[in-house]
Amino acid sequence: MTIKGSVTLFLIFISSFASAQQITRYDPDTIKTIVLDSVININSHKLNVQDFIDAVTSDTSFYKAFQSMRQYSYTAENSIYTYDKKDRVNGRIYRKMNYSRVNDRPNTRYIAKSDSGKVYKKNGRYELYTVEMFDYLFANTYNKPLAAPPNSKGDGSKNASYKDKLKTLIFRPGTKVSGIPFISGKTEIFSPELKQFYYYQFARGTYLDSIPVYRFKVIRKPSTAPGDVMINEMTTIFDTRTFQILGRFIDMSFSNMFVSFNVRMNIEMNNFNGELLPVKVSYQGNWDVPLHKEERASVLITHTGYRPNN
Repeated sequence: MTIKGSVTLFLIFISSFASAQQITRYDPDTIKTIVLDSVININSHKLNVQDFIDAVTSDTSFYKAFQSMRQYSYTAENSIYTYDKKDRVNGRIYRKMNYSRVNDRPNTRYIAKSDSGKVYKKNGRYELYTVEMFDYLFANTYNKPLAAPPNSKGDGSKNASYKDKLKTLIFRPGTKVSGIPFISGKTEIFSPELKQFYYYQFARGTYLDSIPVYRFKVIRKPSTAPGDVMINEMTTIFDTRTFQILGRFIDMSFSNMFVSFNVRMNIEMNNFNGELLPVKVSYQGNWDVPLHKEERASVLITHTGYRPNN
């Protein structure tokens, strides 16, 4: 595969997620769930930077949370917007549905369903790869497995390989995503080579009105030169009582002669009967590569009413 083709395919996948600083369009995610109280005195809490880094890089709870959804019935509400070059809405997909299992088979019942604008091609596939990949990884999780865990060996196909790279980036942030020219090494933000480009910030807060949390923010230094890094910010939310990860926000951007992208993604979890499950996924972003149509989209997915399958 050519360098250009490799970068193009990968960006089709990573653009399936989150909003960038330059993006001023409509943001469907208006639900603010974290209220910060104060700056943490790390010494008094016997925590240090490495404690948070170790927890982030070794965590598997996000991946397991999406797998665990199949054990529950719930209501999902999905809003997807696509935009033209002036950031005017030119397409919308809305779905509200109940997921359950009947005779051990997935069952979907639509409560509401509407489309407007140019969202599908003549062959019935989504107009934008961004929407297609978002549907693959999040919206259709209940009916289709996430296949293999991040960093595992896929089925050997080209698309499966890039889907695995996407899962690594989302579910194991801070680790290296191999095989992507110009980008692979820039995802390993805790490496000795990249740590020099970041500040670490800590704060205490409240999540979903009642859960005490720590906010661990890795943020790019203003002095960092363009092209040195691709992750501008990665924020992780920890339950102070269990040190369990409840939320993750990633802001990514990069630009050179082969590619330009600017995306943000936010994933939030909560405990239901002791099980960590997704409650919100949001995304805003742009990506642009030669020989492909520029893609601009925003997505909001919420899950409510979890209850164990009978």
